[in-house]
Parts: sequence; structure tokens; C-alpha cells
Amino acid sequence: MATHLEQFQARQSFPLDPFQFRACEAIEDDRGVLVCAPTGAGKTIVGEFAVYLALARGTKCFYTTPIKALSNQKFHDLVEVHGEENVGLLTGDVSINHDADVVVMTTEVLRNMLYAQSSTLDRLSHVVMDEIHFLADRSRGAVWEEAILNLDEHVRVIGLSATVSNSEEFGRWLNTVRGDTEVIVDEHRPIPLRQWMMVGRRVHPLFEEGTPSDVNERLVSHIQRIEGDDLKRASSGGFRARSGAKAQHSSRSGAPRRQDRYRPLGRPEVLDILQEQDMLPAITFIFSRAGCDAALHQCLRSHLVLTSEEEAKLIGEIVDEGVAEIPEADLKVLGFRQWKAALQRGFAAHHAGMLPAFRHVVEALFVQGLVRAVFATETLALGINMPARTVVLEKLVKYDGEGHVDLTPGQYTQLTGRAGRRGIDTIGNAVVLWSPAMDPRQVAGLASTRTYPLNSTFAPGYNMSVNLLKSIGFDAAHRLIDMSFAQFQADGSVVGEVRALEQAKQLQAQGRDTLLALVERLSPPSQQPLEDLVEYVEIRQRLSAEEKRAHRQAKEDRTLEVRKVLASVQLGDVLALPAKRRPPLAVVVQPAKSQKDPRPLVVVEDGWAGRLDLGQFAVPPVVVGQMRVPRPVVAKPKKHAQMAAKALAKFQSQRPKSLKLTPRHRPNAAQKRLREQMKAHPVHHWADRETFVREADTYATATKKIKALDAAIAGATDSLGQQFDRILGLLTYLDYVELDQGEPQVSDEGERLAKIHSESDLLVAQCLKRGIWNELDPAELAGVVSMCTFETRRETRGEPEAATEAMALAMNNTVRLWEELSVDERAHKLPISKEPDPGFALALHQWTSGAPLGYCIQAAAASGAELSPGDFVRQARQVVDLLEQVRKTAYTNDVQRCARQAIDAIRRGVVAIGA
Repeated sequence: MATHLEQFQARQSFPLDPFQFRACEAIEDDRGVLVCAPTGAGKTIVGEFAVYLALARGTKCFYTTPIKALSNQKFHDLVEVHGEENVGLLTGDVSINHDADVVVMTTEVLRNMLYAQSSTLDRLSHVVMDEIHFLADRSRGAVWEEAILNLDEHVRVIGLSATVSNSEEFGRWLNTVRGDTEVIVDEHRPIPLRQWMMVGRRVHPLFEEGTPSDVNERLVSHIQRIEGDDLKRASSGGFRARSGAKAQHSSRSGAPRRQDRYRPLGRPEVLDILQEQDMLPAITFIFSRAGCDAALHQCLRSHLVLTSEEEAKLIGEIVDEGVAEIPEADLKVLGFRQWKAALQRGFAAHHAGMLPAFRHVVEALFVQGLVRAVFATETLALGINMPARTVVLEKLVKYDGEGHVDLTPGQYTQLTGRAGRRGIDTIGNAVVLWSPAMDPRQVAGLASTRTYPLNSTFAPGYNMSVNLLKSIGFDAAHRLIDMSFAQFQADGSVVGEVRALEQAKQLQAQGRDTLLALVERLSPPSQQPLEDLVEYVEIRQRLSAEEKRAHRQAKEDRTLEVRKVLASVQLGDVLALPAKRRPPLAVVVQPAKSQKDPRPLVVVEDGWAGRLDLGQFAVPPVVVGQMRVPRPVVAKPKKHAQMAAKALAKFQSQRPKSLKLTPRHRPNAAQKRLREQMKAHPVHHWADRETFVREADTYATATKKIKALDAAIAGATDSLGQQFDRILGLLTYLDYVELDQGEPQVSDEGERLAKIHSESDLLVAQCLKRGIWNELDPAELAGVVSMCTFETRRETRGEPEAATEAMALAMNNTVRLWEELSVDERAHKLPISKEPDPGFALALHQWTSGAPLGYCIQAAAASGAELSPGDFVRQARQVVDLLEQVRKTAYTNDVQRCARQAIDAIRRGVVAIGA
């Protein structure tokens, strides 16, 4: 009789690859597996075998994914194979056939089931964790470890990961916490990936033919020729500035910079070239939503058409069917006609700011080959089944929330892994668009690095701590935290610290011997020369550190002073700007946009107009007067700058003689005391003192390093456990945990906190406990609760508002409660909880009250939150998730009823459609 694996293999349209067969064999032998392979290599076959095996044996299999879109897609894939009656879906806001033997879910849903000890876990034999490398995600990665650590020991975990450089380390940890786990690494792509660079209208191979890492020297020479020709033209005056070009676009020598001379190809031109090279369909990754939308509009304005008339007609029918449930009024707000026109011409955008229903239509059309060009953000690389023949990267830098950073090898691999469709293409293509200052050798290095490290982000939180305490008790919870991958990696790092400690001790011993040899020559001899020297050096080191600290503090204080002045100046204020002699005058023609962005727009007396910046001043500007700014200057400051400059003449007499840029630093009391100690010390009067001090400094530095390493080694193996203890300390103080004969136990309030799975879990619990949401109607409650889920993406104009007095009171009390909580967190040395954000409150109140989509998006903008329709839907659904938890944990029937009514009111129109 055929084995389950043989039966499964017979059903596949492709023979199993060796790594797939090995992994499936391990699963059939009741072992766990970790499969690390490139994107597009066919890892999901392994997960699908686990599903097949569980159904064949009459047990259950859960298939977890990091995002809802991937869960939805996997659900439909498995339904096609196993039928609707055998497959369920749970994503927080969608529940389909949840008692099925195969359930697809997000990893958070599995984590919540485990803490709730759900009966759905009965008969569970396998858990597939797709994209398990998401464990390294800063905001959500801990969820993967929570699930892995809390699953019953008999459940087999099948981890599917991108290729990571420390797969063996991760596999060793899985073996430690889950038992027998086989690590299978395969770096072979079934569809080879060719790397290209587009320079102008030509597409060049990035690597020499037949090599995986040697850069194509002909490409390098071609680029050098282009740059050399540019420089020759610049030096011979061969470039002319464009009409209206500004002086700041030139180098100091007067020649235009090469990045200013370079004109990148338009997106339609790039797609034309790819079509000529038979490289469509293509996904162009652009690292911003606005950039994707701009690319789409650029193509719409061109003559680009990638479809036939018959295909355009079919696309129109599929689009109309996909949006049939969306009201006509909402479609107008969504720019439906323009979006449909782009699809019918064969191109589209894809990003999280789009309506989910629109994204689903784009995905369906792309998979069917009807849409041939998609401009997407990197979220598309998270495993959604949208492979293309070609992936295009316009830039190799992206904004990470704090600044622009280079793509990592892992990100590059994840993005380009979308290229090459198994069963359709014989090769995939990764095309990087060249621009000045882009070195092909660096690009080749990025493209040839196929692995990246997987580092844990696990750390105990409030909800996790009470759930662990509730389910397994204090001692077992400590042991479980000690078993985390984060702790496993921390313990491993001690090896390096021990090695550094040995080296520091050797330096200390050498320094001691040298010093002893030196002090023997002292005349007169000192009774304790070594101790005196070390003491003297430590005083000097403390003095140096105090001087640096005081300098840093003075700089920070001056920056605060400058910020205060720039943030407070009003229209018409006349400023004297810091300078060594004759400070220039400037008039404010537009105040700063906000306290966070204190950059007022000014006109200086020489006619320059622009924004002042914190970094320009070492000392604050001084307000010397006030004047009326002519209306033309307010409307167009740069055009009418001379008008304002002339008006500044009447303030000449009020100009200070100077505002020095480098303020004088005076020693503080600590510096004076340390200097006095240093001068009074006997070593200060030794002959040839500095020779002794140099050697003693080396000895003292090694001694200090030894103390630090000793502390690090002692604390490394208990850092997470200590954080867990501090969390329980705060929760005990707030009555969520109580002591029973010295043993921590979860209180009744703690039972409620255990059911709140939110980044703001403790704040939500406190709001419910203190009753500050009790007197709200459903729409007011929805708006206030949104403060705990919403986070403004970027600084915008507008002020958050409340719809009613009751709502305003509850919003203010929520913020005050957060302020109290943050004080308690600082006292217990814990990270500060996320600050409540009111930017979405008014918009969600209006939506819950029945207002149309367009009106609500305008209300959000007025409150300082610029939301796309897709953002609005996603934020509304996040509030629904939290309201469900509020409904289950509220102390009064009125709050429970209001939460239920708010959920029903929010789930309408575009929020209720799709997933």
C-alpha cells in the first residue's frame, strides 16, 4: 500500500524537489522541520503535505501566516484542494468554519487560542508557520515565539523560512524547545534569477556570464564612460542650465552636479523597454505609497497600453464584478474610473493604502496575466502569490521610519524573489535602474549575498506576562522565558564577552607589570604608588567625562532655547539672526507648522527667503520688533522677498551689535570640585607625571572594562527574566497581580487584562477599570478607543477634535491615564507604553454615526491624519478588533452593549467588504 507521501506526490503536477521530499519524509516520520529556501523555491509544498497528512490521519492542522492577505489567499488555495467543509479561516475580523480540521489563521490568532486554552486546539497535530523568519519583526515578532513555546509538546511545528545565515542556530533552538526538528536548507531556485542593470535605454547583465558574483566589467566601463563624458562637457561649458534653474543646483565650482544633469527614464519608457525585451509581466518596487500612485498617474498620462481590446473588455467585467458591493458614492471618492482605466490599459498600483477590494482585483488580474505591470510597495514581497517574470528596483534605499537606509541583502533577496513563475517562465529577471552615484560593484555585492541573520525580538509584555502566570505559574513562566530564542541568542553572545574579558585581564596584567617597574624609580618612593596612580587617573577620567557631559548638556539646552524661539515666533516678528558681527535682520512671513517641526519661513534683509532650521544656530535668534507683512509677501514670499526686505530697513536701530555663534562654556560645580581634587592629589606633583599617567590610563581602562564585562556576563542570562519580574512588580502595584503567601497570582482584573491583545493592553485595561469610557454612546466609544490603535504615519496640519463634550472628556482622561501609567513604567524601569493618538477619533465617530466615506476621510485630514481609503478601512478594522476585546472585558453591561453596537455600526460599506 502506498504511503501518504507517495499518495501526495502522485497528486502534484511537478515532481517533488529533493529538499521538498526530505522535509515531507521528516513530517511523515513525526518530526518537526525548518525549511529555509529562496522565495519561489516551493517551500509551501511542505506545508501543504502537513495539511494532507493531518486530514489523512484524522487529526488537525493549523496553517499560520504573518498577514491577513496571505491567510485569505492560502485559505482559497486549500479550499480548492480539500473542499469548503474541511478548511476554515480565522483572521481576527473574519471567521469561516472555525471548527474545520484545517484552519488558516494569522499567528496572533493562534497565540490568543493558546492563552485562552481553546477547545479548537483538541486533536491538533501540526502547525505550519509560513514566513517564520517574521520572528525577527520588531513589532510583531514575539508572537511567533509565544506560539512556538506554548504549543503542546506533541504538536509538530513546520517552519517555512527565507534563507537565513543562522539557520543552524535557529534549528538548534527549535530542537531544544520542540524536540526532534530537522533543518533543511536549499539555496537552489527552480527558476534561475538573472540580474540586470538598466543604463539609459540599454539593459546590461550585472554579472559576467557564467559567474554568480563577478561584476560585468563592460557594464562598469560603460558607466565610467558616461560619467567621464559628463565631466568633460561640464569642464568645457557644454551644459546649460534649464530655464529658471536655481543656483543651489550647481556645485561650488559652478558646474552642474552629475545627479542634477541625469534625467531618469519615465516609467512608461521603462515598461516599453521591458516589453521589447520580453520581460513583462513586471513588478516595480517603489518604497512609498505616494510613489506608486505617482507612477500609475505617469503611465495614465502617457500613451502606454499593454492590453488588447478583448483583454480590456474582460478586465472591465472582472473589475465591475469585484466592486459590485461598493456604493456608487464611495466609488467616486475612491477614484474608481481612473483606477479602472489604468487596469484596462494593463497597469496598476498595489499598496496597503488601497481599499482591500481594489487590491484583490489587482492581484486576481495580475495572476491571470491581464495586468502586466504593477507598481508596489515592499508589502507585496511578504509571500502573496503574485510572481512576475521581472522585478524592477528603481532605488536601493528606503525610508525605515527614521531615515533613508540602504536595502539589506535580505530585503533585496525577498523583493527579487518574486521574479520567475514556475511552470511559465524559464528564468526570472531582477532589473536595477542605474542612477549617478550607484556603483555596480556594490549592487553586485548586494545581489550575490543570499542570506541574512534571523535575530529574535522576543520580550515579555503585560498581556504575555499575565497569561503565562495564569496558565503555567510563576516558576514555569520564568523557565519558559529562559527558553526563548532571544535568551538562546543572548546566552550565545556571552561566549564573545568571555573572550573579551580574558583579553582585558591580559591587558590589565601587562599594565600592572609596566607600572610596577616605573614606580620603583620614584624619588622619594611612594608607600602605595599603584593605588595612588589609579586613583589620580580615575579623577582625571571623571573630570573629562563631566566636561563632555556638561558640553553636551549645554548644547542640548541651547537647542531647546532655539526650538522654543523658532516655535513661538508669529507672523510679522522681526528677528536678529546670530552672527559674529552685525546680525542680519529677518521677518517671519509664515510661523512654524508645529512644535515638532519648528521651521518658520522668513525673509532676510538681503532678499533671501526660506525656512530657518534648528541646525543653523548655536544660540537663539532674538525678537527685536514686530511689523505688518504685506499680503503679497504672505501669499508668495519668494516672489515678493524684496518688498519685505525694504520694510526691514526701519528696524536698523534695534539691531544688536553681535550675537556670537559660539557661546562661552563655564565650568560647573562638579568640574570645579574634580579639578581641585586633581590638583591636591600627590601624584599631580610627581616629576614626569604624564609618563606614569599614560601607563596608568591603560591599566585603569582595562580594569573598568573588566568590571563592565563581569556585569554583562552576570546579567546576560537573566535579562528577560528580570524584565518579567519588573512587569509583575508594576502589575502587582496596579492590582492585576496579587501575592498569595508570597507567590504571584493573577487577580480578577488580571483575568481581564489577559484577554486584551493590543499594543496598548495595560492602558485599555486601566481605562476600563477606572470607568472613564462608561458614559459614552457607541460612536463616542469607537472614537475614543481608536486612540489606542491609531498611529499617525507622518506629521500633518490639523488639530484633533472630539464630536461631543462627553467624548472630549473621555479623550482627555485617556491621555491623563497614559501620563500616570508612563510615570509608573519609568519608576519600574519598563518601556513606556504607546502614547494615545487622537488623529482618527473624529473620523471614526462620524463613520460609526453613519457619515459617508468621503466626509470621514476629510474629518481625519482636519484632525491631522491624512488617510487613504485603504488606511481608513484598515484602521477601522483594528478598532473593531479592540472593541471586540472591550466587549468581552468591560465591567458594565452598558459598555459591553455600546461596544457591540459600535462594532455593528462600523462594519458597513467598504469596511465590511473583502478582508
